[in-house]
Amino acid sequence: MSYTIALTGGIGSGKSTVAHIFSNLGINIIDSDMIARQILTPGQPALLALHAYFGNDILMQNGFLNRVFLRDKICNSINDREWINNLLHPIIRRIAYKQLLYSRSMWSLWVVPLLVENCLQNYVDRVLLVDVDPIIQVDRTMMRGNIQSEHIEKIMSIQADRFARMSVADDIIDNSGSLDTLKTKVFALHKYYLSLAKSRNNYVL
Repeated sequence: MSYTIALTGGIGSGKSTVAHIFSNLGINIIDSDMIARQILTPGQPALLALHAYFGNDILMQNGFLNRVFLRDKICNSINDREWINNLLHPIIRRIAYKQLLYSRSMWSLWVVPLLVENCLQNYVDRVLLVDVDPIIQVDRTMMRGNIQSEHIEKIMSIQADRFARMSVADDIIDNSGSLDTLKTKVFALHKYYLSLAKSRNNYVL
């Protein structure tokens, strides 16, 4: 398995943008959110389990996941949130780990929004945090989708706060600036991570 960096950050912090920049530099991206979407498509065991637990409300008329209903359960019921997490997170981790095993780039990026909540920092070589002010998080999230500020703030309230993320981060990107500024920071980190990966690989050999 290649040298692994976990990328984490709160909603609207810019994780996807950072991951996209790294991808353009030739780095393999393992995205937990993308895996979650894949395992919740019609016919998948995870969606069937959600259907059995919640009933028809969890599905739209076309058989796809009702994401609004799921988000409501995650945000407003501790018991439901724990049940959903216990169902989905082990599946996501298992698939992500398999993808990491087969990754062939010099180092790999594992995008893990709920890294702190699931204590996954000890399973990677290094943790990169994308950090922004909470006000920016809300504004950016509202701009990219049809979701109200109170819903965003609710999601933020049930996730680890920025200081908890900072406590496990080896590297932190402040993403409150322009895209060009962000690219400069990512390019610098990429060079640094390449040197770390080469050192680790040379040591192993």
